[in-house]
Amino acid sequence: MIKVAIVDDRPQNRSSIKEKLIYTGEVEVVFVAQNGKDFLEQMVALAATARPQVVLMDIEMPVMDGIAAVGTASITYPDTSYLMLTVFDDDDKIFDAIKAGAAGYLLKDESVEKILNALKQIIEEGGAPMSPRIARKALNMLMNNSAPSNAEAKPDDVLNTLTEREAEILKLLVDGMDHMEVAGKLFLSPHTVRKHIANIYGKLHVANRSQVVKLAMKKKWFMMF
Repeated sequence: MIKVAIVDDRPQNRSSIKEKLIYTGEVEVVFVAQNGKDFLEQMVALAATARPQVVLMDIEMPVMDGIAAVGTASITYPDTSYLMLTVFDDDDKIFDAIKAGAAGYLLKDESVEKILNALKQIIEEGGAPMSPRIARKALNMLMNNSAPSNAEAKPDDVLNTLTEREAEILKLLVDGMDHMEVAGKLFLSPHTVRKHIANIYGKLHVANRSQVVKLAMKKKWFMMF
């Protein structure tokens, strides 16, 4: 059984995809989520052995979109693969999804058989399945050797949820300090620092220090402080 999660802001889409995949007899739906934030919160709560092998991720969702969620999750949960399943086929979305760490990109009008085959390609072959229209656009981008014009770097919405003090503490954690050293440097009590660190974990949807440091360094957040 292939373990998957489904992330889509429309209840009818989540229900329809879930029912079709379960009906194949080859897929176990670990959970469904209504947006990227909901997805990350559910991932944090799961043991490593219970996490989905592949996540079917929509793009346009409120609270946190699919590209932002994949950008965080692909670093925090590298053993899980992320397959975009969306109605969007514009160049910017394709480029941003691949850059964020998506393993494949399918349009929602694909049949359940093609979705199932894509899941198998990712798990069994390490493939990067794409709808034909998406594959052509991706190939054109490679042939042109350029990213879409408006795909330049922009501030990370997840990072922006931190307060100034939390960002300062995160920078010190990235620098290798433990909570006692942070407390001494910032003239705070260890209890206060631990509380700030717990808030950072919650806002960035990670479970421990190694995850938060890996996330910050991979995204080069420390360069912004």
